[in-house]
Amino acid sequence: MRTEQEAAGNERPHNLFEAAAVYVAARAADDQDTLDEAAGWVSPEALSFGVSELACRAVLVLARQRGESPQTVARELLGLPAA
Repeated sequence: MRTEQEAAGNERPHNLFEAAAVYVAARAADDQDTLDEAAGWVSPEALSFGVSELACRAVLVLARQRGESPQTVARELLGLPAA
């Protein structure tokens, strides 16, 4: 999953949010090659932080769209019973 800039040989460093977005999308699509590539763009700690931030933002957006609390949405997404 290379950008045109990278394909032209102008490699640029990836930031942790880009790595997290590509990593999560690849995981959802069961794309192991892209998953492995994105995991190598940043440190494991940075990737973990980025994935966590992405999860928080996604839960907040879904909660607003559904008119529910973030806790309710998070528990529902994980298949947990209502608190």
